[in-house]
Amino acid sequence: MSGQYDDRLRALSRRAEQVHESLDPDPPDEERAMELLREGFGPTVALYCEARTGGSWVRFSEAEFERLERTMNDWLDCYAACYGVELAGTYSVRAAAELLVDTHNARDVAVLLTGVPEQ
Repeated sequence: MSGQYDDRLRALSRRAEQVHESLDPDPPDEERAMELLREGFGPTVALYCEARTGGSWVRFSEAEFERLERTMNDWLDCYAACYGVELAGTYSVRAAAELLVDTHNARDVAVLLTGVPEQ
């Protein structure tokens, strides 16, 4: 993976860990949930989209791809925690990217993937 993507992914991953530790245990906090989608989930999925559709196709090693998906799932876990829901899910970054291309909305993608909040 190119340094540009690796550095961004490391920063997103570190930030997700920090956010997880600082979450308010008294949900729901919809404003915080939206902030997490803007700050972390959306940029993580966008990084994947950019790597796959940008000027040159970026090839992820297995470890890099696992870190990318784990980071995206960490952000989704934080998002769901804002609604008092524990996910510990393993969602596909590829599926998230396809939904993002279709919807152009990170919140819609998070709701479609996780079912949180319940509609």
